[in-house]
Amino acid sequence: MGIHRSLKRRHLIYYLRVFDRSSSKLVGHLVDVTTRGMMLISEAPLPTEVEFELRMDLPPDLFESEAWEVDARSIWSRPDINPAFWDTGLQFLGFTRRDELVVSDLVTYYGLND
Repeated sequence: MGIHRSLKRRHLIYYLRVFDRSSSKLVGHLVDVTTRGMMLISEAPLPTEVEFELRMDLPPDLFESEAWEVDARSIWSRPDINPAFWDTGLQFLGFTRRDELVVSDLVTYYGLND
């Protein structure tokens, strides 16, 4: 029997670019998000069991702040269905009420309707 999610996974239509806060290097693109974590797609695999300090630039016409900063730990990484890319699952660390509101807004503005 497989593991069942307690939170519904939301896939995003719009792939936000995700950067490392200290280096400003592109880490990947956000393709999936819940209040517990997110999935990134990238051109190279990300190491697992690593903590990341991440920043996503938010569209100013939809969000009050210009960026969302969040800390997350990589849990798994595997090849994407497209062999040119890798998917990585990250778990949020120190998730706040503001983070929860940003996730809610991302799903509202960019989420697929089920």
